Amino acid sequence: MKVKIGKIILGVCATNFYIIYREDSKKCIAIDPADKGDYLYEKLTEAGFSVEAILITHGHFDHIWGAEKLRELTGARAYGLNAEKELFESSKLNSSAMAGRACTFSCDEYVEDGAELNFDDIKIKVIATPGHTGGSCCYYIEEAGVLISGDTLFQESVGRTDLPTGSMSAIVRSIKDKLLILPDDTKVYPGHGESTTIGYEKDYNPFLG
Repeated sequence: MKVKIGKIILGVCATNFYIIYREDSKKCIAIDPADKGDYLYEKLTEAGFSVEAILITHGHFDHIWGAEKLRELTGARAYGLNAEKELFESSKLNSSAMAGRACTFSCDEYVEDGAELNFDDIKIKVIATPGHTGGSCCYYIEEAGVLISGDTLFQESVGRTDLPTGSMSAIVRSIKDKLLILPDDTKVYPGHGESTTIGYEKDYNPFLG
């Protein structure tokens, strides 16, 4: 059955929290619990969903503030890229201390670039895309033609690189070498703002010329 995507926008940075699920199933994969993990749990439970796993694209506060509570309430394991471990676990590096609400988070499993995850028969490839942070990653569901890009690639933009472990040269290289090789019709769901496609960004993203 078809892979579907749901979205809730929340938090001080209007972050996109996503769920991925099959249309005939109420098991879902939660991505980037931006804030208010209890609220997310309540909304998902009301809709009949159970969380099979929590995936996080990078460790910035506006993507993890709700992660601990959502994990506690669902019992789901949390996954992130191994290169991001230090940032996840430092309130200074993940900018939560600067944001006035210090927090850290430890994933249950830190995975490698290229890892293949499988939850409820949905296969997800981990793509390391350093640049926004040193351990940022994207999640690619080839079957559905979907890329969850975190704060790496936005509609006509790229993620900021002025925070700890960020690098503009690295983010552009990551996008060109790792993401623009995907099929043009791949739908891109970013951490903030509206969705786009790989083909559109090839043609219209001013940072990738």
